[in-house]
Amino acid sequence: MAKWTSADIPDQSGRTIFITGANSGLGLRSAEALARAGAQVVLGCRNATKAATAVAQVGAAAAGPAPYCIPLDLADLSSIEACAKELAARVDRLDVLMNNAGVMAIPLQRTADGFEMQFGTNHLGHFALTGRLLPLLLAADAPRVVVTSSQAHRSGRMHWDDPQWRNRYRKWGAYGQSKLANLLFMFELERRARAEDTALLAVAAHPGYAATHLQSVGSEITGNRVVGAVMRAGNGLLAQSDEHGAWPQLYAATMPDVTGATYYGPGGPFEMRGHPKLVGTTAAARNEDDARRLWELSERETGVTFDWRAGSPRA
Repeated sequence: MAKWTSADIPDQSGRTIFITGANSGLGLRSAEALARAGAQVVLGCRNATKAATAVAQVGAAAAGPAPYCIPLDLADLSSIEACAKELAARVDRLDVLMNNAGVMAIPLQRTADGFEMQFGTNHLGHFALTGRLLPLLLAADAPRVVVTSSQAHRSGRMHWDDPQWRNRYRKWGAYGQSKLANLLFMFELERRARAEDTALLAVAAHPGYAATHLQSVGSEITGNRVVGAVMRAGNGLLAQSDEHGAWPQLYAATMPDVTGATYYGPGGPFEMRGHPKLVGTTAAARNEDDARRLWELSERETGVTFDWRAGSPRA
């Protein structure tokens, strides 16, 4: 794994990969790298104008099938359902689902279904999408779900009495909860995939400190120029590129030595930058009781359950 880069991705010819939030940042760089390796890349994007630009950019890099976009708003359960139906009409299987999209430390907002925006987008939206796409994943020989988390999971805790932040809202607390939820979901998905004797692998990755638009969204919403300037300075002075930040999730999505319930991040100091390596999580992220509790909460909130009978059992 030493010095691994996206140039080391194995041939992806014949594989179909769906990436959420693929119009910019880590998602766009992942889409380019996977298309360059021969994969059929499908971009899930909310903004149609940005999506068109991204499809053209990924198409210019593609060594195999032309990429295309399916509209997806993870903050709207009806959009998630429509996206899954359209993808099922276009492909007969899905080899990799990259749950990459996210929002970070934004002012209090609600999704179309009334969820706190960070928990609703970063976790509940991806939970619902994964459940909707499970039949396509189980139709593949060796499917993977790659969840993008963050070092912020280390400060996160589940607010079981108020997961939707209907009382006192703290934007960083909400972000930390959503990133902890990402890992709890990954570990529980892997446990259930093993219990159902499927070939599906659930893995996770984080980008360290990567220069993306994610850091600027909060200040753009509030119009806080000072915070925006600080974020831009940090990106310029401290962060690695979004291309390098995508390496851990690309490793998790493509390499043959990857096993389930593993977590990849940058190998440099404090996991801030560098080549991908296996990294650890907090004990809270591995709490099986909390993972089951989150799964049950997510089913109630989204109305989505996982139909493990939809695919063939592992040979």
